[in-house]
Amino acid sequence: MCISTNVIIGLIFLSCETKINPALQEAVPILAVDAWVSNRPGNQTIILIKTQAYFDNSLPLAVSGAVVTIIDNLNNVFVFEEDSAKPGHYVWKPVGTEVFGAIGNTYKLVVTAEGEKYEASSRMGRVPVIDSITFKKNEPTQPNPDFYRGEFWATDPQGSGDAYWIRTTKNGIFSNKPSEINIAYDAGFAPGGNIDGITFIPPIRGRINPNEKDATGKVLSPYVPGDSAFVEINSITVAAFDYLNEVSIQTNRPGGFSELFARPIANVSTNIVNPNPNGKKAVGFFNVAAVSSLGKKFKK
Repeated sequence: MCISTNVIIGLIFLSCETKINPALQEAVPILAVDAWVSNRPGNQTIILIKTQAYFDNSLPLAVSGAVVTIIDNLNNVFVFEEDSAKPGHYVWKPVGTEVFGAIGNTYKLVVTAEGEKYEASSRMGRVPVIDSITFKKNEPTQPNPDFYRGEFWATDPQGSGDAYWIRTTKNGIFSNKPSEINIAYDAGFAPGGNIDGITFIPPIRGRINPNEKDATGKVLSPYVPGDSAFVEINSITVAAFDYLNEVSIQTNRPGGFSELFARPIANVSTNIVNPNPNGKKAVGFFNVAAVSSLGKKFKK
């Protein structure tokens, strides 16, 4: 029997319309550690919560009563005390003008919670200075010629192996969409690009532009006169670079037909380990960053 190609294609699309409701196995909640510490002036906070089911929209449960410390390679101990007003938030408070850590030092996080001990390590890498932030109107031949876009300008230091997380705040609002995660390896996207020691490449410089739409779904100009941009470059470890890349892949999923060819959903990596091989596992990440920053208000 011969079946035409059109019939086969029709059957494929018909099968795609079938709705299924898979029964997901309930996972036992485990510790999730949010430990992104930096040398920004002010308090540093580590958050401990419990994981929850994929379709659970409630706020995650805080993990209280833990002991949280960071020890550097010089045997300095930084104690993080739980905030009585925010369960699960553990805070280190500087004295005077003190800032956390120093470039080149290594750090070990130790968390004792619910009868288990967890550890992680990180190194504070170097970070380039941001020279300037500029705003430019699209060329008449470009799509959306009335749009203004921003760029930051900074040069990766000589010597390969540096990694960064570029974080942008517009008018006081942090750009936190999955599609707005902006990471760099040296001055480019990934290892092996031979782009060390130069100005960050244009796609990375230009990813400080937020993706915004109005109530009708119309895409808005990233910046208009009067807007302000604040850009931070955070030094991260290569392991943290890989982690953020995985987070971006797993969370920035537009759906639709393209999902047929997307990477399957999976847990992202972690550097939080339990020294006891028979102990409970944990997820999350620990990184100690040096930060450079610059802000600018857009004046036409």
